[in-house]
Amino acid sequence: MARGRLSVLDTVECLLLLSQAQFGRVAVTVVARPEIFPVYFCLMDGDIVFRTGAGTKLYAVATGAVVAFEADEFDPRALSGWSVMVTGPCSGERNPAKVAEARRRLPDGWVPGGHDHIVRITPHKISGRRIEAGA
Repeated sequence: MARGRLSVLDTVECLLLLSQAQFGRVAVTVVARPEIFPVYFCLMDGDIVFRTGAGTKLYAVATGAVVAFEADEFDPRALSGWSVMVTGPCSGERNPAKVAEARRRLPDGWVPGGHDHIVRITPHKISGRRIEAGA
């Protein structure tokens, strides 16, 4: 029988956790099928921002498509962790100052190829959960 405690996080707590994380997953629909891609990200002006390359599936959806984003952390020894999910439209960043800031803050990643395009997810819905081991 599970004895952990599950709590729902408010928007402020979710944004705080996202501001401290660097790695998440973007879920998109490609030809009517869900696909999930790992990304390094940061928060800028309350939006989730990540890098991608021209011609990628993530670049293709950066035209206003609604996507899902998830970041989490789990400690298997302490049996505790959290998960935050965001849904909202995705768009390419066009402001040169914001592009430069994002490029400074985000790593290139580990996938070969260029990652010169900055994509922004504007949260329309944010939800989160925290689980802690019980006594």
